[in-house]
Amino acid sequence: MGQHNISSVAHLIAEPVRSVMLITLADGSALSASALAEAAGVTAQTASSHLSKLLDGGLLSVESKGRHRYYRLAGVHVSHLLESLASVGPVTPAWRNTPSRSAQALRFARCCYDHLAGQIGVAVTQSMLTQGFIAEAGERQYALTAPGCEWLQQLGIDMGDPAFDQTDHARQCLDWTERQYHVAGQLGARLMDAFLAWGWMCRSPTTRAVTVTTLGWDGLKKHFGIERYACGPD
Repeated sequence: MGQHNISSVAHLIAEPVRSVMLITLADGSALSASALAEAAGVTAQTASSHLSKLLDGGLLSVESKGRHRYYRLAGVHVSHLLESLASVGPVTPAWRNTPSRSAQALRFARCCYDHLAGQIGVAVTQSMLTQGFIAEAGERQYALTAPGCEWLQQLGIDMGDPAFDQTDHARQCLDWTERQYHVAGQLGARLMDAFLAWGWMCRSPTTRAVTVTTLGWDGLKKHFGIERYACGPD
């Protein structure tokens, strides 16, 4: 990417209203202009102007359903860009010393586009590494091992599915709150889908936060060795 393109993208993301809109969509959702205006605390007219710039800059896509238009990130690469930028930024004293309940919830567990992030996301990844289910494999990649494939099949996640992309099956994503990697790619997405389907976790209707259920804590302890007291809010 040339210098001009980098500066253009940086300018788009740096604007506070646009950054809020992008972060709001970082869980992979599609929202209306009015919902994004409310999230950013601006008028519908102001939101429309910012959304147009984000569309022109290739950071958002839009789909029409009847008379309504819904905006989403242009792809998982945009979510990774946002997480990477957040991870290299300074940790503010407010976040480090007296985080709000909403900030605590996001740090504990959240959606990073289509996969799990936060303390729980990192803990799940570390557990899979320790158990030998995945292994580091080159720059920003994990390799799914033979024991890992067998283990996932026992959990009902079939690696033989033609939809499973072996070229992007287990990517390292730098967690912006923990400053460690969590698993992304197809494997990360499959795990997130499974955790939600099994009732282990619930997504917040208003933020990217994810809540672990009682059933989820049992499952996390059994399969990943993650204790309830080990991470996250009380």
